[in-house]
Amino acid sequence: MSTLIGLGQPLSDLSSCDELVFESTMHIVQCVVSAPGKAILHGEHAVVHGKVALAVSLNLRTYLRLQPTSTGKVSMNLPNIHTFLSWDVTSLHSLLSDRTADLKNGKELDVDLVPKLRSFIGVTEGVTDPSTMAVLAFLYIYLAVFAESRELPGLTMSVWSELPTGAGLGSSAAFSVCVAAALLSAKGTITSPLGSLEHTARWSEEEMELVNAWAFLGEKIIHGNPSGVDNAVSTWGGILRYHAGKITPLSRVPMLRILLTNTKVPRSTKVLVAGVKDKLNKFPSIMNPVLESIDAVSCTCQQTLTEMASKPTPEHYDVLEELIDVNQHHLNVIGVGHPSLDRLCGVTLALGLHSKLTGAGGGGCGITLLRPDTDFAVKQNAIQELKGCGYDCWETSIGAPGVQQHSLSSIKDEVLKTRRCLMVGGELK
Repeated sequence: MSTLIGLGQPLSDLSSCDELVFESTMHIVQCVVSAPGKAILHGEHAVVHGKVALAVSLNLRTYLRLQPTSTGKVSMNLPNIHTFLSWDVTSLHSLLSDRTADLKNGKELDVDLVPKLRSFIGVTEGVTDPSTMAVLAFLYIYLAVFAESRELPGLTMSVWSELPTGAGLGSSAAFSVCVAAALLSAKGTITSPLGSLEHTARWSEEEMELVNAWAFLGEKIIHGNPSGVDNAVSTWGGILRYHAGKITPLSRVPMLRILLTNTKVPRSTKVLVAGVKDKLNKFPSIMNPVLESIDAVSCTCQQTLTEMASKPTPEHYDVLEELIDVNQHHLNVIGVGHPSLDRLCGVTLALGLHSKLTGAGGGGCGITLLRPDTDFAVKQNAIQELKGCGYDCWETSIGAPGVQQHSLSSIKDEVLKTRRCLMVGGELK
């Protein structure tokens, strides 16, 4: 069994998770929520220089199940990253200062609480692995949401994700959005949107604004100075336009099928961004027109997607494919391509499919558009060839719904398995 040393009491010390349910002096109700990941359709890197970017939700989702307990403990199960921890609520309560009014508004990060949390879980400032950052974000939001309560509730939070970590697909934002939605729902700050016969439902616009604000605090803890795009995409879903710090959800946009490929080539976003800036400073008369052209691609794509909302045509897909090819060439010109991404584009183009990198580039992930009439055999051949290159490949869609609440009966078995505490041979049983 894997645990984080020093972060909390390993859950193997508890006799059974089945004993930890359905009682709470604070009347917390069990809930299940999910939120999507994100990809950049067009505009990566150019957005840093004031150009338009289009961010899209991926229908690869993170699921969170929150259950009340009567044990006086807060437990956290994250099987994707082998993290299973538990804390006494009394020890957590000691972390709260008299600044509860500042905490509960969810607008500003309490910079004093974060180092207290690091000390509490026994990690130093430089430790930023996914497990540590997930624990810090969860504990911060938990304490802040319940800061004004006389007692903290015991609960078990179990998370399962379809998103790989560290791939630039918004896994941390999906986690933060799920945590915020579940804890705000548990507190009663937002109400359950589920009707008696519904399996999935979404909150009101005002309530999603609140979820997004709290999730942004989680992202600040994890990333330091995030743009807010990832958590916004995960909250609202669909397609968002990002320009000069302003985030605008696009209304009535189509869902598009894609292949999402992870080349598994590691890269440094910071180094890649700096490289583009250096090239821009060295060759401004060459690079500025390229960035303007990327901006035009994003705007043309936005216009095309808007037209497709009422009646998509084959010609619309022709335009989307051409824009993908043009933008991929742009990204190679500004220096963020990679041989692994060239191989991805070559494999798919040989099968009549069109691909581009998404995110920072230099490896990482790419997306491939699947037209509605894409032959099943073509799609399967592409997946097999890409896997043969050593890549991970998923069929999914973009433009998926944002954060949702689910009925328990609608949730897949993998999610429900996360309530089990014991790991046998490294796998959930």
